[in-house]
Amino acid sequence: MEKVKEYIDRNRDRFIDELFEFLRIPSISAQSEHKQDMQRCAEWLAAALVKAGADHAEVMPTEGNPVVFAEKIIDPKAKTVLVYGHYDVMPVDPREEWHTDPFEPVIKDGRIWGRGADDDKGQSFMHVKAFEAMCATGTLPCNEKFMLEGEEEIGSQSLYKFCADYKKMLKADIILVSDTSMISMDTPSITCGLRGLTYMEVEVTGPNKDLHSGLFGGAVANPANVLTRLVASLIDENGRVTIPGFYDDVRELTPAERKAFNKAPFSLREYKQALSIGDVEGEAGYNTMERTGVRPSLDVNGIWGGYTEEGTKTVIPSKASAKISMRLVPNQDFRKIGRLFEKHFKAIAPKSVKVKVSFLHGGMPYVAPTDMPAYKAAEKAILDTFGKRPLPFYSGGSIPIISAFEQTLGIKSLLIGFGLAEDAIHSPNESYGLEQFNKGIDTIPLFYKYFAEAK
Repeated sequence: MEKVKEYIDRNRDRFIDELFEFLRIPSISAQSEHKQDMQRCAEWLAAALVKAGADHAEVMPTEGNPVVFAEKIIDPKAKTVLVYGHYDVMPVDPREEWHTDPFEPVIKDGRIWGRGADDDKGQSFMHVKAFEAMCATGTLPCNEKFMLEGEEEIGSQSLYKFCADYKKMLKADIILVSDTSMISMDTPSITCGLRGLTYMEVEVTGPNKDLHSGLFGGAVANPANVLTRLVASLIDENGRVTIPGFYDDVRELTPAERKAFNKAPFSLREYKQALSIGDVEGEAGYNTMERTGVRPSLDVNGIWGGYTEEGTKTVIPSKASAKISMRLVPNQDFRKIGRLFEKHFKAIAPKSVKVKVSFLHGGMPYVAPTDMPAYKAAEKAILDTFGKRPLPFYSGGSIPIISAFEQTLGIKSLLIGFGLAEDAIHSPNESYGLEQFNKGIDTIPLFYKYFAEAK
């Protein structure tokens, strides 16, 4: 692997320059005005993959944003790795909270600042550059395919059909994903579990138009008041979700499993300090790591209604709405949870309002076995580059398409991410440490080496 390491070391500055080109494209999938940017970003990525050494790369249309597919086949009998990632990024709002231009990346304090620096352009690009290094030095030991999509941040809706339509083309031995985090650079980890997701939107309608709050206040139901009351009732005083049947399929950890899960180092003091909060809260009887890793949760992601601009406007709004997500754990089905949510929310609504409940998107939880060859290969690779054996880690996040890969393609995924909590993904001032980026590129070729050697 010495040739690969030398090639990477010689080209690190260029890798950063190219990543900056990638980051400058505002590929925000949630906003229709960036539709052309999505296409431009996909084309840029396909060209970068050909330049890196792919036999061919193409921008493949879907019902939504295109998928970039590329491959290099060294030997039909060799193992095949399918790299999954996404080139779309989250909106940047609130823009005024950014310290730098979100689409003009800069390096400061040893970190790359910009939208997508970590999630997922920076992490996906590590695979492109590691692939280039192996191709340039003639050391690629596996066939390699890339499937990079542009809808992960909005639910990957087009990718489900894409996988079903191109199952043969996507055939592989393992799907390699870097879209997750490590515990820390001092405590490397491999994500072996993801929570599932059910994402809903609710709309509460009262009067047929906005009303004067003086003339009608106290006599007509205020949809904003009703909505906040209903939403607040979804979590009880013990931090448990009140939807009937919500916990029916949740498997409790055994004492041994719980002990093993809590081996990961965690400082509650540092956690609170980093978030500038006085204390944590959540489901009674569980600690912070358990609440975010192996327990389900419910959160309001956005709520609106009435007048929210500068100044005052005394109205009872005609409508009020909220977006609500539920993170799920193994055995919970996102479709069932969606149905339970809708039934409950409508049942608790008073007759003074009308309620509309919409399912937006979701996905199943995912668990990766720690005894599969790909996991063992990643373990060895990280031990080489970090000097420590990685811990298995259950993430509180969700990548809904991952469970669908197993169902549709019949392939397990390995989640070997290099993000950190301080990267502030989805938030203003997203960043990605140069050390993380470089360690990722160094580790990936080692994974291929050990995976190819595995029996």
